Amino acid sequence: MDIFSQIAENAFILLSGICGLLLLFQLYYILSVYSKLALYKIPSLPVKSSLPPLSVIICARNEEENLRRNLPHILAQDYPAFEVILVNDFSEDETKWLLRDLCAQSPYLKVVEIAEHVRLKHGKKFAVTLGIKAAQYEHMVFTDADCIPQSDQWLKHMGSSFDGGEEIVLGYSPYLKKPGFLNALIRFETFHTAMSYLSYALRKNAYMGVGRNLAYTKSLFFRGKGFAAHMHIASGDDDLFVNQNATPHNTVICIHPEAQVWSEPKTTFSAYARQKTRHAGASKAYKPSHRRMLATQLVTAFLFYVFATATLVAYPQYGYVVAGMYLFRLLAQLLVYYPIMKKLQVKGLLWGLPVLDFVYYCYICLNGFAALYKKDVKWK
Repeated sequence: MDIFSQIAENAFILLSGICGLLLLFQLYYILSVYSKLALYKIPSLPVKSSLPPLSVIICARNEEENLRRNLPHILAQDYPAFEVILVNDFSEDETKWLLRDLCAQSPYLKVVEIAEHVRLKHGKKFAVTLGIKAAQYEHMVFTDADCIPQSDQWLKHMGSSFDGGEEIVLGYSPYLKKPGFLNALIRFETFHTAMSYLSYALRKNAYMGVGRNLAYTKSLFFRGKGFAAHMHIASGDDDLFVNQNATPHNTVICIHPEAQVWSEPKTTFSAYARQKTRHAGASKAYKPSHRRMLATQLVTAFLFYVFATATLVAYPQYGYVVAGMYLFRLLAQLLVYYPIMKKLQVKGLLWGLPVLDFVYYCYICLNGFAALYKKDVKWK
C-alpha cells in the first residue's frame, strides 16, 4: 500500500468515525429524550367537582379579522368560571369597535386598551403584563388572536392540569395544514420544537413553552418579577418566562387533542425567517445548560448530514457504510416519531421525514447563525 492509499484510508476512517460519533449523539436524543413523549399516555379529562377559575389573556394589535373569527370560540368554552382579558395594544383597524360589540354580547369579556405614546415604545411583554394585572383570577391561560381551540373543552383540560400545586402548564399549538412545502416545513418545525420541550418537561427539565397555548399562576409571575430579567428582548414572553421559572416539580404538560389550539401559519419564507430570527434572539437568553443542550442536539444533527455527505462524495465505494448509519438513525426516528406525531396530530408528515428532517436542520442552524447579527425590536 503506497502512502497516498494509506492517507486516503485513514481519512475515511476519520470521517466515518466522526459520523458514528455524531450518530451516537443523535440516538441519545431520539431514544432517551424524545421517547419520553412517545411513551407518554395522555390522561383523560378527570371528573372534578371543582375547577380553578381561569383568566384567559390575549394580546392583539390590528387583529380585527382574527378576533372576529376566533374570539367567539374562546368565549364559548364549557367552563364553570372564567374571564377573557383582551389587551387591545394600539390597534389602528376596527378592533376597538368589534370588541365593544362582543362585550355587549358576552359577560366573560374584559378589554384593556393601550394607547401609543410618542415617547414610549413597548413590546408584547408590556401588553401581557397589563393583561395579567387586570386578571382577577390566580390561574391564567395565554393564547393569541390568530388561535382557535380545537374544542370547547380546552379550558377544562388546562384548568384540571393545575391539580397538585403545579404552577406552569405547557400546552401545544399546531399550525393549520395548507398546500405547499413551506407549510409542511413550518408544521414539521413546530412538531419538532414541541417534541423537544414536551419531552424535556416530562424529564423534569422544562426549558420553554409556547404562548399560543400556555398557562401559569399569577403568584408565580409576580414572585419571579415578571419579565424584568428579559424585558430588553423583544420576544420571550412565553419561552423565556418558562425558562426562568420552571422547576422539576412545578411544570406539567397538557396535550390532549381537545386541548390543542390551532394557529395560522406564515405563508412566505421571508415572514417565516423573520419569525424564526425573533425566536432565535430569545433563545440566546436561555439558561447556559439549556443553550448547550439544544445547541448540541441541533449542531450534531446538522454536522451528521455534513460529514455523511462529505464521506459519501469522497468515498463512494464505501457508500454502504454511510447508508447504514443514515438508515439506522431514520429507523430510530420512525419508531419514536410516529407515536408522537399521532399525539400531536401531524402523522401525515411522517412520509416526508427524510426531506423535512434534512431541510429543517440546515435551515434552523443557518438561520440561527444569521440571527446572531440581526436585531428585531418589534412584536408586530
